[in-house]
Amino acid sequence: MENRSLVSIAELSKEKILYLLEMATHFEKHPNRKILDGKVVATLFFEPSTRTRLSFETAANRLGSNVIGFTDPKATSSSKGETLKDTIMMVSNYADVIVMRHYLEGAARYASEIAPVPIINAGDGANQHPSQTMLDLYSILKTQGTLENLTIHLVGDLKYGRTVHSLLMALRHFNPTFHFITPDELKMPEEYKMYCKQHNISYTEHSEFNEEVIADTDIIYMTRVQRERFTDLMEYERVKNIYILKNSMLENTRDNLRILHPLPRVNEIAYDVDDNPKAYYFEQARNGLYARQAIICDVLGITLEDII
Repeated sequence: MENRSLVSIAELSKEKILYLLEMATHFEKHPNRKILDGKVVATLFFEPSTRTRLSFETAANRLGSNVIGFTDPKATSSSKGETLKDTIMMVSNYADVIVMRHYLEGAARYASEIAPVPIINAGDGANQHPSQTMLDLYSILKTQGTLENLTIHLVGDLKYGRTVHSLLMALRHFNPTFHFITPDELKMPEEYKMYCKQHNISYTEHSEFNEEVIADTDIIYMTRVQRERFTDLMEYERVKNIYILKNSMLENTRDNLRILHPLPRVNEIAYDVDDNPKAYYFEQARNGLYARQAIICDVLGITLEDII
């Protein structure tokens, strides 16, 4: 039986990515489609989430399915020592698809290998976040009119930032030019720089974040320095406010520039940026609904033709 789980964005071909984006476009035009009547979507969040969980649950509800799940593992049998395997096998008895966020890298892969129903990775540690990547790609496509040949600045926590890891892998199909802007403590891991080299992806590393560095970019992708990933809180305190995007920095940037952020924001984007027409992070979050509707349908074997 084919495993239709979505664990890593690296497993999706260019054609598949474009197909899902086309499906998301359709759902933006027609978000309320009761095509999952009788289906059950389980959302298992072993880590905190706002946008990802709520957009998945909204997507499921707008598609006509029922939603079960939890947001606090302390209120489940995992707090009694139940293994991840047993939790997944048990929930598979009740649901047609499982959306799971877990603090361990590789947890989604493991779940997909044992579960009799599709698994959607809603973030596994500092590893991957493929559904976020699909909404990021949809946001880039909507604002730039293309995914091809774009210059993209990734700023902040590139070491633990699973959203930038997934985005880098997805854009391998579209000839991007990356600029990695990060302090030494949070540099892009070597494995992802090797990935760039293997796929002929151009990248430049910077430690400075200023008007000159961002003057010629199409996308600025800001990230939060993630306190929860640090074992040394002194190290976190040193780097947490190192890069802050201010409205004055945007005066000489390209007209087509758009600022993305997977959210939540802490201090890395000043509030005066919110009113700048180049700020797109709240619209980006809204796009998550349509991208996740497409993902849920796809893993359940529902095609674009079925939807139309």
